[in-house]
Amino acid sequence: MATSRSSSGRPGPGGRRGPGAQGGKPRTGQGGKTFQGGRGGTGRGAASGGTTRGGSAQGGTAKGGAAKGGAAKGAAPERGPRPFASSEKSARRMPATPYRPPHRKRRPKNPPVDRLDQHDPNGVRLQKLMAQAGVASRRVCEEMIEAGRVQINGETVTELGIRVDPATVEIHVDGVRVQLDENLVYYAFNKPEGVLSTMEDPEGRPCVADYLNNQKNERVFHVGRLDVETEGLLLLTNDGELTNRLTHPSYEVPKTYLVQVRGPMDKGIGAAMKAGVELEDGIASVDSFRLVDSTPGHLLVEVVLHSGRNRIVRRLFDAVGHPVEKLVRTQVGPIRIGDQRQGTIRRLSRTEVGHLLASVGM
Repeated sequence: MATSRSSSGRPGPGGRRGPGAQGGKPRTGQGGKTFQGGRGGTGRGAASGGTTRGGSAQGGTAKGGAAKGGAAKGAAPERGPRPFASSEKSARRMPATPYRPPHRKRRPKNPPVDRLDQHDPNGVRLQKLMAQAGVASRRVCEEMIEAGRVQINGETVTELGIRVDPATVEIHVDGVRVQLDENLVYYAFNKPEGVLSTMEDPEGRPCVADYLNNQKNERVFHVGRLDVETEGLLLLTNDGELTNRLTHPSYEVPKTYLVQVRGPMDKGIGAAMKAGVELEDGIASVDSFRLVDSTPGHLLVEVVLHSGRNRIVRRLFDAVGHPVEKLVRTQVGPIRIGDQRQGTIRRLSRTEVGHLLASVGM
């Protein structure tokens, strides 16, 4: 067994370079701390797990009175991780998230609508059907229904939960019918002079079918006729019921024409044409007569009439002594030719279709 010598030169029991046995001279460390040797003690007993050399203790220093991980004054160092709350990360705070209200308030559940005669549990929601037909967005359609602007088969509805069968109902918004059948098409054709109002001609002359470039797969027919010398608006559709009503005299659909004749024109001719002019097939009249423009030797007149008799405008002006030089139809019911280029075909908008159907009570 190895022995150590004390300060007096005597070996201490089991100690190594310790301060010595009881009664030995105490030693002073660098930090001003006095280490008193124990009875037969070793230097390792001065601080738990440390040496007395230089006043330091393993795991902590005596210098300045601080110990690594704990107090140097006889206290054991704390073990384990430090609490997270004492770290700098705990002091970091995320910025406050601004309050964002919902996009819109949720609507209450729709009340039961089984009591309505038009309700079909297996049908399509009314607002969805209207939106698909191009009336407006679904949100706006809901507001229209709640405001009482929508009728189903003549009955005003205000409930949002109603479902209908699009094949068996008629929907009107503000009195204008909504076309639900996607198979029905409606076009406006600006017919040039020299084109026949027919879909085909055995003699090979220009006809309407020659201008149906993008509509060749759709079977459409013209509504009424324009003679070969007359230009302007000609409606094309596959809606047979609409065609019958537009051409039937009882519905009196107005048609507007621009007529160029030789001038000057005597006063009172417009009034005479509104009062009625005797023709070979009976009396004919115009609904309105308006002078649009005049140039030396020529007049441009706008007339509106609802008669659909053959070449009625030309025969009326022939009867009053002013043969037609040029004739253009600019409007049929609510549909206008506008600035549409001659020889082109355009599809009517859903709004135009609705007004067209309403003009003949559909």
